Order: sequence, then structure tokens, then C-alpha cells
Amino acid sequence: MTINRKTNNIPLCSIRFYLLCGVLSCAFVGLMARAVYLQVDESERLVKQADSRSLRTKGTKSFRGNIYDRNGIELASSIPVKSVWMDVTQVLKASPLLNENQWNQLAVIAQKTPEKFKQWIHARNKRQHVWVARHLDPQMANLVAKLDLKGVYLQNESRRYYPSAEISAHLVGFTNIDDEGQEGLEMSYNDWLTGQSGKKQVRLDLGRHVIEQRKTIKEAEAGEDLYLSIDSRIQAIAYKALKTAVLKHKAKAGALVMIDVETGEILSLVSQPSYNPNRFDLRRPELTRNRAFTDSFEPGSTAKPFTIASALEANVVSPRTKIDTSPGRIKVGNKWIPDGKNHGILDVTGILQKSSNVGVTKLALKMDDKQFLKSFYSVGFGVDTASGFPGESSGQFNIRRNWSDMEKAIFSYGYGFTVTPVQLAKAYAILGAGGIKRPLSLVKLDDEVIGERAISEKVAKQVMAMMETVVDEGGTGQKAQVKGYRIAGKTGTARKAKAGGYGDEYSVFFAGVAPVSNPKIAMVIFVDEPASENYYGGQVAAPVFAKVASDALRILNVRPDKKLATNNFNNQVNRKTLVTNGEIKVASNE
Repeated sequence: MTINRKTNNIPLCSIRFYLLCGVLSCAFVGLMARAVYLQVDESERLVKQADSRSLRTKGTKSFRGNIYDRNGIELASSIPVKSVWMDVTQVLKASPLLNENQWNQLAVIAQKTPEKFKQWIHARNKRQHVWVARHLDPQMANLVAKLDLKGVYLQNESRRYYPSAEISAHLVGFTNIDDEGQEGLEMSYNDWLTGQSGKKQVRLDLGRHVIEQRKTIKEAEAGEDLYLSIDSRIQAIAYKALKTAVLKHKAKAGALVMIDVETGEILSLVSQPSYNPNRFDLRRPELTRNRAFTDSFEPGSTAKPFTIASALEANVVSPRTKIDTSPGRIKVGNKWIPDGKNHGILDVTGILQKSSNVGVTKLALKMDDKQFLKSFYSVGFGVDTASGFPGESSGQFNIRRNWSDMEKAIFSYGYGFTVTPVQLAKAYAILGAGGIKRPLSLVKLDDEVIGERAISEKVAKQVMAMMETVVDEGGTGQKAQVKGYRIAGKTGTARKAKAGGYGDEYSVFFAGVAPVSNPKIAMVIFVDEPASENYYGGQVAAPVFAKVASDALRILNVRPDKKLATNNFNNQVNRKTLVTNGEIKVASNE
């Protein structure tokens, strides 16, 4: 049987369909209109709002300038390193997701135990930027990068590196972890070495990661390089010689200063004990102090040439004036001033050669105060050398009005006032320069230095000739002799003051100039409290002078003068030598 079904006549498009299409069309037109409105009329405002939320200005660090010696050998440079920091708020949010191994690794990087590290983070829960570790080695930096922890970031920085380490540590100094000079010339020339930071605009995502480098606002400017006056070759020799002497004689400390007589440049400056500036953990104050500049001591007999210079300037004596030092002591006031032995009658040259306290005392008492102190003031005792080195001492040079003859007497042989090794070296450089005083310089000089007259040329040369006898046979500084060169110098051995008088500890010196015929270098060696059987300046400090001066003169290509002086004398053919009244006269057969 066939069933006939009634066909449903449903309209293809009902009113509801048209209504829905109309609503959707209106919505689409509205969205299009809104999009056009936002992108055309409101685009500038919206871009500004977006940029205000994502664009940031970041500083770009510049590298600190390098430090070189006078020959361009690197003494300090900056190397790129990475440091790790964290956004504490992000780390605390993510901390429940961190496994124990990740915490342990972070703790190792921060050099803390895991428990202490967690406590440390929670204690800083309100801070966004916290340093975890600075100046990581590459392996540690790679480990942090592999961890890829939320809120933990690496940052590019630079670290100061000192190739010469202990050898130049006291002069060059060091910087702190933020690359700011803390000691030495790193501190003195911090503004010169520090560059100008730059600025750049970057775009950050929600995790504060840089996703776009927009533009450079200001280019970073690298710091200026600094060329020092020292010669690294001489510096290394001086460091080794001084350290050997300090260890050999079981001394407390030591210092060595070498000055170019012709320019006033410091060619070498070392101090003991030293330290490694590359090791933050070894920078103890007792090691980082530059004793050549900061420590002052009574100079002892190394001051006697200046007492004699004052006497010669005042015309109260000549180099051949006879002084009776018998019986090896002299009473001034109610106290006795002794010599080591009775030298009898000495001329002024002999007084210096034998280092007679009695002799210089008698010279001092021949002068009024102004005459006596003239040379001491002229060479710069009592004021710092204006080198610009941080913490430099000016010594003590306080003269009382109406001081007693005894005070004046002990002053004449180096007691009652103090000087630094640098001051003493400068004073001897003045003698070597024929009485011309030049400012000291720790940086290499390109222009000629014009000095000023401190001591007359005649007197300076007379004192130099006298000091040459100190190093020759019969003098106290024979161990300072240098083969092939004429040396002028003076030993010094001074008891160290203590409460109520002087103790049994000594400060010993040797100060010298070489070569005598055409002085190039002036050098002072200071050794504090030698504890070996040999504790005199001629035994402890003079050999250091001989070693360093010998190598330095060779390095500086200074022509030997001792052999030449002998040849010049012998080459006077067919001449007869006559001795009359103690004076040598040379007559020719012409």
C-alpha cells in the first residue's frame, strides 16, 4: 500500500534568518568602524600607551681605559664577564615549581647553602633586582643559562685584570666590583680611566626580556688609556731584588723607589709585602698599603749629605776643611753624641765617607738655624711630593722655636724628623740633577720638564763627589758598587722610636745616584726592621741598589763611565804626576 506524505513547504529564508544576518552585518560593520577608528583616529595615542608599557631606556656600560707602562706593556685591562641577578618577585612566584636540584645549583652559584639561599631570597621579597653573583667564570655563566629559571638573568659586565699581579700592585692599585678605582693610580685617575655610559631604547615582554633593540640614544664612550712612567722590565727586577732582601733578612717590610734624574719620572716603585690585585679575598689593608708613599721614617745618616750641603752653601766649610772628631764622641748640653769609633781628624769628605755623627754635629752647630735648614727645605722635606698618589704622607718636619742645640745636633744626622722613601729619592734626584728640582711624575712625560734651582750646582757636585767616596774602598756603602759605573750614595741605619725613647728595631736605607759622570737614576732602598745578624744599611740595602742599578743602567742603555774615566786619566801620554801639599797636579812635557 502506498502512503502519500504531505510535503512541508518551509521557506528558504525566514524572517529570523534575515534578522540574524542583519545583526551580524551590523556587528561586522561596527567592528570595522571601530578598527578604522582605532587605527586611524586613535593610533597615535594607543602607540604611546603601548610604548609606555613596553619600551625602556637602558644604560650601556663603557669599558674602562687600560693602563700601560712607558713602553706600552699592559698593566691593567678590562675583560668581559657575566653576572647573574634575579627578580625576587618572579622567583618567589615560581619557587613552588623549582625542584631541589635547581635550588642547589643556584645556591652554589651564590656561594650559599640551599637553606641560607632560600632564607636570603625570602628576606628580599619586596625587591625586584638582587645580585646573585658577580663576575662569574664562563662555566658558571653557562650553567645559569642552561637552568633558564624564571626571574633569573645574566648581565654583561667587565672585570679588571692585572697581568703583572704583585709586581706593580701597589702603584697601579685596583678597582672594586663596580669598576671604580679604590687604590693606587686606579683611584687617582679614576675619572680619566672611566668612560661615559651610553643609553639605548629596548622593548620588553611581560617577562621583562628584551625582545627588540629599538635605537641607540647615546653612544658609550670608552675611558682614556693611561701610560705610566715606570718601566716594567726594571719594575720586575726591583720587585725580585727587594723581596729577596726582605725575606733574607727577615724584615717587616720594604720599599724601593727609582727616579729618572733628567725628567723626574718614577721608573720603578715597589713595596713589600705585596698582594695579588686579581684576588679580591687577599686585599688586606696591611698588604695594600704603599709604604713608599704612606709610611715615613727617620732617615738616619742618609740625611747627612743635606747637612753638609747647607754648610757648603753657607760657606762655613769647604770639602777639605778639617774637623776633629776625637775622641769619637761629643757632648751637647748634658748628653753625649757618639760615633761608632774614633775617626780622629777628618775633612768634610771624610765625615760623609765615615758617616761621622760628631762631624755633622759640629757642622750644624757652626750655622744658624736658617742656614742649617736651607737644604732640607729646598729639597722638599716636610711637604708631600705633589705626585697625586692617594694617601701620600708629607712626613714630619716640625721645628720648634728656640730649639736646643741637642735637637739641632740630632737633626743633622737624621733624627727628629721623618721622610717617606719617595721624598728621600726625590731629594737625591735633586743632587744628581746638579741641584735642579723637578716635579715627580707617575705618568709618562712627552715634553721636556723645566725644573727650578734648589741647591747651587757647585755644591750639588761637591756633595756628589763626597758621596762617591762612601761607595769606594773605606766607605760604608761598598756593597753598592756597580761594575763599570761610578756610584754616589749614602747608607743609613736608624733606630726606631718608641714610647719613651728608641728601641732595638732599625730602619735601614741606601740612597744613591748613578752614574756620577752623567747621572741618570736616583734610587732609595728602605728595609724596615731587619731581624738577621746583618742589619746595617750597607749590608742590607746597598746590595739591592747594586743589583737593581746594574740591570737598570743596562736596560736604559746608559754608557759605563768608570772605565772611561780611568782611560782618560791614563791616556795623558808622557805626563808626570806631582804631589804637592796633598793635592794632585798633572804637568805635561810640552
